[in-house]
Amino acid sequence: MPSLRSFPVALCLVAFVTPLCAATPAIPPPLVVKRTAGKITIDGKLDDGGWRGAAKIDRFFETFPGDNTPPKVKTVAYLTYDGHYFYIGIHAYDPHPDQIRAPYVERDNIVGTDDNVAVFLDTRNDRRAAIELRVNPRGNQADAVYNDATGNEDFSPDFFYDTAARITSDGWTAEYRIPFSSLRYEKSSKIAWGILIWRNYPRDQRYFLHSSPIPRGSNCWICQARELTGFTDLPSGGHFVATPYLTGRHEATPKAGPGSTLSYGSPKIDGGIDFKWTPNANNAVDATINPDFSQVESDVGQIAVNNQFALFYPEKRTFFLESVDLFDTPIQAVYTRTITDPSWGLRDTGKIGGNTFTVLAAHDRGGGSVIVPGPIGSTLARQDFSSNILIGRLRHDFAGSFGGLLLAASEIAGGGYNRVFGPDFVWHRSVTDQVTGQLLVSDTETPDRPDLEPSWNGRRLTSHAASFEWLHTGRTWTWRATYQDYGDDFRADEGYVPQVGYRRGRYALVRSYYPTGGVRRVNVEGFVNYVHDTNGGLLHRETTALVQLQGFHNLFAQVLYAPSEATRVGNQVLTISYAQINFEIDPGRRFSRIGFNATVGEQIDFSNPRIGRGGDFGLFGTIKPTDHLDLEVNGDRQWLDVRSGNREGRLFTAQIERLKATYNFNARTYLRLIGEYLAVERDPALYTDSVAAKGGSFSGSALFAYRLNWQTVFFVGYGDNRVRDPLGNFLATDRIAFVKLSYAIQR
Repeated sequence: MPSLRSFPVALCLVAFVTPLCAATPAIPPPLVVKRTAGKITIDGKLDDGGWRGAAKIDRFFETFPGDNTPPKVKTVAYLTYDGHYFYIGIHAYDPHPDQIRAPYVERDNIVGTDDNVAVFLDTRNDRRAAIELRVNPRGNQADAVYNDATGNEDFSPDFFYDTAARITSDGWTAEYRIPFSSLRYEKSSKIAWGILIWRNYPRDQRYFLHSSPIPRGSNCWICQARELTGFTDLPSGGHFVATPYLTGRHEATPKAGPGSTLSYGSPKIDGGIDFKWTPNANNAVDATINPDFSQVESDVGQIAVNNQFALFYPEKRTFFLESVDLFDTPIQAVYTRTITDPSWGLRDTGKIGGNTFTVLAAHDRGGGSVIVPGPIGSTLARQDFSSNILIGRLRHDFAGSFGGLLLAASEIAGGGYNRVFGPDFVWHRSVTDQVTGQLLVSDTETPDRPDLEPSWNGRRLTSHAASFEWLHTGRTWTWRATYQDYGDDFRADEGYVPQVGYRRGRYALVRSYYPTGGVRRVNVEGFVNYVHDTNGGLLHRETTALVQLQGFHNLFAQVLYAPSEATRVGNQVLTISYAQINFEIDPGRRFSRIGFNATVGEQIDFSNPRIGRGGDFGLFGTIKPTDHLDLEVNGDRQWLDVRSGNREGRLFTAQIERLKATYNFNARTYLRLIGEYLAVERDPALYTDSVAAKGGSFSGSALFAYRLNWQTVFFVGYGDNRVRDPLGNFLATDRIAFVKLSYAIQR
């Protein structure tokens, strides 16, 4: 194997000598959109006079399982606008309307098991990213930001737009009304946007129908968007939204620790306000005072009994989500959940010519945890201090590619700081070849708080992090080569970087086959991953082979075998082998998704460095007894058997179970119940450190919600949390009842 130090040079040379791919199939020509001829009422019907003369898209392509073939069902989209709104009408024809999968769902829960249409709007016309607006046959909404550079589809952001839909005798119809204030576009005499419409049609297969051809093996979607022209006299900005909120909570906590009598404190009332102002159509200013960053739904539980590195949880808080794709870079140097308890925040996001930017400033009152990274593991330290934060990102687009700069800085009250700065780029040689890279330098002074973390002694640290990757996608062959280099002292305190002090070379080669019948795609992949510390010592090495299947009823199945995976734990290098199976399928309207994942074989005990035999088995499913009731079931069980001296036994068994039941009265109102149970059983005699024989927790919650839109909401909820004591009893830790009311005032 070539040395890791020579890898970046080899990567660039191979990228340059690789032949250009075949020509991209023709994208339909630009479409002229005209002003509406009359009023449009958003009721799901397409019979208003305003739809007469609307631009029409009536040619769609089946991109999976077909390869840009004529689709089995007809779809027609209509586009028009007036002085305030952009309108989209959808007629999704279906020869069997009784088979339409159309449950009522919460916002952002429109998934591939059900009929829906997604509209991707690239209003900046840079072919880099797009907002994604979904609607299903009940008029429910889901919205996201799709980043073409990474393929990430982030459903955290929310946008103001109205939808309505209805099932008809020949399929279903839907209408969108999108305020121009929700869109970002350049003020120009020749405005051009990009649009890509995707219809999800799940029957015996899950059919993908697109309004533009998507070359099989393309590394981008938004680059295939069709151009829209003809816009005149669009609003130039000046839109303002103020969203005050009021919350009330009544909480009970144990008087003398878990299990003792609960004591109710005085009810607490809190309030704050969020602002958004668009001074022009291509710029947004966000501000917040005492924001309510509470999460209405707790994060899905993860088992953290036998892990090397800190777990990742996605961002869900509103203030951080304007143009969220700008923070999506190869090195995750920005992870806004590290800003735990802001008292205020201010942000400006916009575009000037070919330059897109965002600048965010906030004051964090502290709390939560800070990741302390290392080469073989990470720890968490209490963030028992406040800090001021500044994050900035600049991206310059050119010829379907871009270059950027990132700055993230935090200044700690009482002393200490972390500053990260550097460039990144994405270069699209073609629709099949993409090269990405990022180089960052960090300058850190740790707080002088050894009481919180032994390494926090006020010392100064300076280091770097680099990541380069070449991705080639194709109809039959795909390969990916990655090189990463993280210095020992690199820190990104406002990011998610749990491992430092290593160099990684990662290579993957995939061969794809497209049979006919029940299975429509087969991938055979080989994968090699080498990780060394900065002195050349082995940290991790793995070689795996896997086979993936895609087919009928949205079947996905994968079998992976790792014959030799070596990992350094402490001063030892431990080598294991294991097998993994993943399976999921969407049987029909009522059992919309079922699946499991399983890992069996040798496993590493990270608490007491040694090899044992164990496994991990997870089961999940979504059941919809009616179109209003949704039941999501998740369960996971992990175990590990080890030998200690002459004794062999079960080191631990951990099991987590979660049930989420949602009754959607209509598109705006629902009642949700969540129960989550975690139980851990250990054999203390097999541990080198003192551990409890039993552990775990239980949490339950109930929520009634009404959403007029994503910011005008009314919530009433109740929560009960308990921990498991060494005898196996569940002891109350807190109970809470809460109410929240917020209202979006728009001008």
